[in-house]
Formats: sequence, C-alpha cells, structure tokens
Amino acid sequence: MEPRRLDPWATVEVDISVHWALITVFASPLIVLPAAEGQQLYPEPQIAEISTMRLVGFSLEMSRFNDKTSELWRTFLNRRDEVMNRSTQDSVSMQIYPNGPEQIADPAASFTKWAVVEVDSFENVPEGMDTYTLRSGTYAVFEHNGPATDQSTVMHIYTEWLPNSDKYELDNREHFEVLPPGYNALDPNAHEQFWIPIKLRD
Repeated sequence: MEPRRLDPWATVEVDISVHWALITVFASPLIVLPAAEGQQLYPEPQIAEISTMRLVGFSLEMSRFNDKTSELWRTFLNRRDEVMNRSTQDSVSMQIYPNGPEQIADPAASFTKWAVVEVDSFENVPEGMDTYTLRSGTYAVFEHNGPATDQSTVMHIYTEWLPNSDKYELDNREHFEVLPPGYNALDPNAHEQFWIPIKLRD
C-alpha cells in the first residue's frame, strides 16, 4: 500500500453515524475484545512516510467533555457527495491539538476535529466547505477491527506501544483515522486505520 493513497475497504454498507473519538481515551470504561485463535492481538504498526494531503470538508472546535462529533459528521455526510476530485472513496477524521500532544490526556482541552475526504486538487470546493493541507511526516499506522466502543487499540497505542517504543515518540502534528466506504462505528466487524504522528526519539 502506498502510504499516500489509501485503498478503500468495502466491508459494511451502513454510513458512519458516530466516530471512534467520541471515546475518551483515558476516562471511559475500557472494553477489550479478544483476538481470534492464533491471531496476534496487537500486530506491529506499519511505519509510513506520507507527503502532503489535500483535504476538503468541515471542522468544529470541541473537547471530549463537549463532544460535537455526531454534529460534525452529520453535517458532512449530508454533503459529502458534493466534493469533486476525490482521491479515494474513504473518509478521514482528523484531530488537531493546538497545545501539543500532551493535551490528549485532558478531556477538557479544546481541539479541532475535521470530517473530510482527500482530493487531488482544491478546484470546485463546495460552498461552505473548508480546505486543509495535511503536512508530510512519519506515521505509525494501526489497524483496528471492531466497533468504536472497543477502545483496546487506542489504549494499546497510548499506554503500551508509544511508552515502550525505544525508537519513536509522539510528534506534534495531525492525528487522523481512515474510514472505509460504508463505515459503521457500531458494527462489530468494522475496520479502520489509526494514523499516529511520530518522530524519532532524541
């Protein structure tokens, strides 16, 4: 898979209604689904270098205490088909933390969340939608299988993989998730990718 081109999956047929980041990473009760027999629960992530990505959609400022994810995605999904020049059929949920990655642990901290799709150019942007250019950089790409209420992958990333990595640490760039066509956050067979910005440790 080329890191900048995200091949869609067609595993479910229900449009996204909520998004995994409704979950508070550190405050919510943890639901962990067991791995299938013979399957590694947490495979090592793919380390991907991506170039800049052009994104079109909507954004809202929110916190985990004042979550507006459903409002954001409802607005975007009603108009997503208006976006021209799409690079893939995937949707992207992106978080920008203005005070750096340390604020992820604070459920009251404000951040900006985007509901977007990737495009080849910023020509013919639908009225009222915004554009965003995602910066290039290194990402750890984690595959997540299961409903959004299963927080095990998120907890693994922030409480196990990152603290125990002797090579990488969290970088102060955009976090995003790739959601395939028909993604349904309530589906036990849902699949998505978590793209976590990383850099080499000093």
